[in-house]
Amino acid sequence: MPSDWPTALTEQWSVNVGFGYATPILVGDQLYVFSRQNDDEVMQAIEADTGDIVWRTSYPAPFDMMPATRNHGPGPKSTPAFADGRLFTLGISGIVTAFDATDGRQLWQRSADPVEPLYHTGQSPVVDGDRVILHVGGNDAGALTAFNVVTGDVEWSWDGDGPAYGSPIIAEIEGARQVVTFTQEHLVGVSADTGELLWSRPYTTQSTTTSQTPHLYQGDIIETGRGNGVTRFRVVREGNAWTTEDVWHTDDVSLHMTNAVVVDGVLFGLSHLNSGQYFSLDLESGDVLWTSSGRQAENAAILNVGSTIFSLEDDAELVIVPHSRTGFDPVQRYEVADSSTWAQPTLAGNRLFVKDIESLTLWTVE
Repeated sequence: MPSDWPTALTEQWSVNVGFGYATPILVGDQLYVFSRQNDDEVMQAIEADTGDIVWRTSYPAPFDMMPATRNHGPGPKSTPAFADGRLFTLGISGIVTAFDATDGRQLWQRSADPVEPLYHTGQSPVVDGDRVILHVGGNDAGALTAFNVVTGDVEWSWDGDGPAYGSPIIAEIEGARQVVTFTQEHLVGVSADTGELLWSRPYTTQSTTTSQTPHLYQGDIIETGRGNGVTRFRVVREGNAWTTEDVWHTDDVSLHMTNAVVVDGVLFGLSHLNSGQYFSLDLESGDVLWTSSGRQAENAAILNVGSTIFSLEDDAELVIVPHSRTGFDPVQRYEVADSSTWAQPTLAGNRLFVKDIESLTLWTVE
């Protein structure tokens, strides 16, 4: 990171890649971008240095939005996963697809479940060895499912609840590897090997909008969601019995669609309270160290890079913030797009790849 940030970033190239909010992923010298073009969902490989398209693969994915989602458009919103030369995507209606990352060839595809999430899919797949894990289905009729990465066959599934909109994580807790994820009405831990439910906590948010991905911190789980504040809890195992117990809880800050980051024992995020308020929270005590003034942004995609935090707000302003336990003191702000930015920026060296509604742009720090 530079010691002095320039007054502007340098635009290297910008290409129209299609609609959506999926984060582009960088592997070697290629970017992989999942988007929508007309009635197709499209997977593309793009040369990172030039913006040239290396290959493009699409499949028909006609889609009717429910009225509450029209402002966000028809997606997709799920970031692809890459593992061992394969790409995995989750379409807006729940279509699961695997591609060959070398040439874009479709390896397998599983059709959408007849029941969709209320606001359509938002989670991203996670690859665990020879399985790719997703919570498919919709309200009151979903299944957390492990697909074989080679064949797409179902290796296990747990159908105890419908999906939420955050992504699962894989964690080893109390000697057991498990998938930890929010569901429609719970936060659960499921055996990563068998799909057996190990533990569950009731968890709901206003209008069924749980959009978070859990954090693992020193073996404990950080739980947050719209209107529910922030909780640190511990998973306890006694023989074959699993329970959870709270370590601390605060209602002083809360997160809705923004995921926070952990830096040196501190949770940094954008609370939905006060119309969007940055905060810093000590993860040992649960004390809020500081909050910014309100009305900062509706949503922000946040990265931490060493001791520097990048916050890409939904109005296309990139805020550069030094990590601090004492206050919110941005060192620079940059306009990086002409339309809304809901996808995470992709950072590599001095390069920053930004996906707005339809375009992908490479910015550099000179």
